Amino acid sequence: MVPVRPENAYQARLLRMLRDDGPRSRVELGDAVGLSRSRLIAEVDRLVELGLVETAGPAASRGGRRSSLLRVARTVHFAGVVIGTDRLTVAVTDGELNVLAELREPADIRSGPGPVVARAGELVGKLRAELGLAQLTGVGVGLPGPVAFREGTPIASGALPGWHGFPVRDTLGAELGCPTLVDNDANVMALGEQHAGIGRTFDDFLYVKLGTAIGCGLMLRGAPHRGATSGAGDIAHLRLADDGPGCACGEAGCLEAYCGEAGLVAAALDAARSGRSPALADRLATIGTLTMADVAGAAAGGDPAVQAVVRDAARRLGQVLVGLVSFVNPGIVIIGGAPNGLGHTLLAEIRAVVYRRSAPLTTGTMPIVLSDLGERAGVVGAARLISEQAFAAE
Repeated sequence: MVPVRPENAYQARLLRMLRDDGPRSRVELGDAVGLSRSRLIAEVDRLVELGLVETAGPAASRGGRRSSLLRVARTVHFAGVVIGTDRLTVAVTDGELNVLAELREPADIRSGPGPVVARAGELVGKLRAELGLAQLTGVGVGLPGPVAFREGTPIASGALPGWHGFPVRDTLGAELGCPTLVDNDANVMALGEQHAGIGRTFDDFLYVKLGTAIGCGLMLRGAPHRGATSGAGDIAHLRLADDGPGCACGEAGCLEAYCGEAGLVAAALDAARSGRSPALADRLATIGTLTMADVAGAAAGGDPAVQAVVRDAARRLGQVLVGLVSFVNPGIVIIGGAPNGLGHTLLAEIRAVVYRRSAPLTTGTMPIVLSDLGERAGVVGAARLISEQAFAAE
């Protein structure tokens, strides 16, 4: 069954307004869209006939006869899937992209695309069954690496070994029986911020994703900017030093080698082995390895050597952002995915570098902030991704 879509641009605009702003009266919709009363009634009635819009109770009185509120129909549901390097997150939302149910579980992306995508489909199916849904309107997917957006396939990347060219979109869409779109996870998270986060009031912003893999989502004029070949925002392997630490891509000195979780852990290991961090040296002697949680804990506990590692990584990211904000001139920079306990330390150093080294015209009114959506940015953004297609005119 192919989900119904709006038939013209007016219907599409009305649906998107109801998705973004929640239930509204016919009068409010008419004022916002600029349609005549008769045309508005015709378009809304048609959306109701199509099963995309329904009545949601009486609207507030504006004098005279009381009108009713309209909302996206309760039969409209989207799924958001975020495939991380070490976990799967799936959620089902209503037509306004409110999360109704969510599941997370560990996953190893190195096991290959077949098992991981199949498991993602199983988890979505589980949520659909729990909610009693016969059909999903669509599914959006975020992947931790470059994606050929038109084809719905990942592109060769160190973060996705063995995934190049795998038909993620077509495979998951066939399993779930609904339209599916796939994009880079940073773009998806930027969409989540646009819909429900700090980015909601900005048409132009940067979303920087930290974590195992580094990425950047660019929102320009209210829409994701993917570039000519879907490569825009791929900042992870910008080279910062010819003699820098080795990176998973095979090169050295990449931004991700300094700022990704593996890079931070490697630098902390060096501090432990050299004796510069006695606390981590003891931890290493006890368990034989270090984790990102150990690094964050040591930094939060005041370990000067580990704090220096974190500040150095943040300064390098700040140097990259100086170039980005000077070129793009965003209204805000949002930092997401910061390791637990390190967000404010990273943010302080990033701000110091960017504000010191950028032109006042570019950064004078530009905030640099931490995301307040956390992991939910991904699944909400993935649902937003597919809703853009579902709520577009046929």
